[in-house]
Amino acid sequence: MKTWVIKIGTSILRGTNKISTEEVIETLCKSFTNFLLKGNKIVLVTSGAVGLGCKKLNFKTRPTELSTLQATAAVGQVNLMALYDKTFKKLGHNIAQILITKADFNSRKSFNNASKTFKKLIDLNVIPIVNENDSIANEELKYGDNDTLSALVALAINANKLILLTDIENLYSKDPRKNKDAHPIKEVHNNQLKEIKDKNTSSLNNEWGTGGIATKLLAAEIATKGGVEVQLADGRNEKNLINIFNEHKIGTLFYPVENPIRNKKSWLSHAIQTVGKIILDEGACLAIEKRGASLLAVGVKEVVGNFTVNQAVKIVNTDNKEVAKGITSISSDKLKSILNDKENTNSSIIVVHRDVLALS
Repeated sequence: MKTWVIKIGTSILRGTNKISTEEVIETLCKSFTNFLLKGNKIVLVTSGAVGLGCKKLNFKTRPTELSTLQATAAVGQVNLMALYDKTFKKLGHNIAQILITKADFNSRKSFNNASKTFKKLIDLNVIPIVNENDSIANEELKYGDNDTLSALVALAINANKLILLTDIENLYSKDPRKNKDAHPIKEVHNNQLKEIKDKNTSSLNNEWGTGGIATKLLAAEIATKGGVEVQLADGRNEKNLINIFNEHKIGTLFYPVENPIRNKKSWLSHAIQTVGKIILDEGACLAIEKRGASLLAVGVKEVVGNFTVNQAVKIVNTDNKEVAKGITSISSDKLKSILNDKENTNSSIIVVHRDVLALS
């Protein structure tokens, strides 16, 4: 049995003047059927609530004011789930709606609870359909795109593959809409991903969606570091969909790293929000990066922000470059007190234990 997470972008779900959103969803769901009939499982991460809400409310452009955007998402979410439910019911499948904000993944306990819920739904042969909870989330609680969310869901359920369905055929060396010499990139190994990410700072956004090529590359990085293969492909092409679920190599494939980080480290690296910052000296950076050591008070140069025990912090070097994230063993007040202690009798106290420290 294989478990795939499939992210469907707004640019696909809005359809065209000739093809309605309902027809798009019917085509997508039918393409999943053969894969499911083989005993495999899927989780859908779907955009489209704001786009459908705009359509229903006759908005010509995507709202920018937060409360209007949230209200639009609430209207569209009902319509979106009704369309999925209607289509999957015809195909003999039950669905479940799961709405997520950053707060839902922000503690290890809540991350584990979400993981258990997903896995139980899958065991019950129910298809979880996930969306960011745009109707209540403020900017601090938003992922901002479903690409990142889909990668975190893939980690939470230990998925075999993440499929990113979008409106471009492949990852390209340059933006193909602006550069005639852009060439498709068919395969990306993890040692190539950082270089590609650095080059692709421009986004292929459109006015309706919130993602772009930059967010898809980030999703690929998150998933592949956790051992999940990623495939990016044009979801508008029905033939493509058939080929994807027959496991043909179309679009762009991102291969997972040889030694993926564990689930807990993945959560620390990508799902959790930090509330403060700890600046380290060169020796401490070397110890945690090269020797897998815990972070000790002796290596701390400065503390930024306020945090309590068991809160997440960003760990940076003296150039303010992120080195790691971790869960603190002591509060910011206690750590500042140690730094101000001229005798420094607590220099060997553990600030972040290596078991809850993830390198960036």
